[in-house]
Amino acid sequence: MRRLTFFSLLLLCFSGLQAQDKLKVIIDADTGNEVDDLYAIVRGLIEPSWDVIALNATQWQPAHWAVEQTMEESYRLNQVLLGYLEMNGEVKSLRGGINRLFDWGNRAQPSLASQHLIEAAHDMPSGEKLTVIALGALTNVATAILMDPSITPKIKLYWLGSTYDFEKDILRKRDFNCMMDPQALEEVLASRVEFHVIPVNIAAQMTFEYKESKEKLGGQHDLLDFLLDRWYNHLDGGRIERTIWDLAIIDAVIHPEWIEEVEIMTSKENYSRPVHYIKDIDEDKMRSEFFEKVLSFLTKK
Repeated sequence: MRRLTFFSLLLLCFSGLQAQDKLKVIIDADTGNEVDDLYAIVRGLIEPSWDVIALNATQWQPAHWAVEQTMEESYRLNQVLLGYLEMNGEVKSLRGGINRLFDWGNRAQPSLASQHLIEAAHDMPSGEKLTVIALGALTNVATAILMDPSITPKIKLYWLGSTYDFEKDILRKRDFNCMMDPQALEEVLASRVEFHVIPVNIAAQMTFEYKESKEKLGGQHDLLDFLLDRWYNHLDGGRIERTIWDLAIIDAVIHPEWIEEVEIMTSKENYSRPVHYIKDIDEDKMRSEFFEKVLSFLTKK
């Protein structure tokens, strides 16, 4: 009995060391908005080098095709994905703010997601940063910064949004993720949080074809059939090709060797601060690995 107990303790210690070696990640997503979020989230959740500590729901309420409660729809779909992956007990699923930041006064949209982000940032060991990957509006991240500015040196933020003309050195903030909460983006830019951005004009390289996706994923697992159903029956369903935008930022974190990243200094109206902009991606490697990884993970169960 003593030997068994000692061996069990060794296994627990080894498991603890493995968990410490993994990258601590929070994924913050407007999952209910489009199709690509679900594909990207699944890829992130199954990444063996990550410890995804939370999957947060963010709002997209200002959108022209918004449902009545966008954050709740994102939260619901997050629960569905975690259920298919049998990760409900492993990854926190948290509600974010129900709308964009307020226009005056205390502009924060406090939520369980923003509060947990603050706590997780403070829990990081000295000298290490929490990786936050935002796939939609920056409402939850900006709220956390407004509530506790001391977390800014403890976070490494990755975001899909804005467009950047690398030849003319022009930054524009008119795309969907910017417009869903312009003030949240302003708060993040005004802060000194480490900020990595893939602009939409670069993420647009990440395209999937429905025929190939169905041939590779169809009938292999209930979750994969769910992803295909989401593709074809979404509001803009029936497309033969889709841009899987969010997968690009997930893979940029997993495989920094598959991207080209440059540091730019923003203009005065954008707070004269350094931002790491992803200039190019190897979309072919990212696409191929998605099929390989999800099939390997799901069909071995």
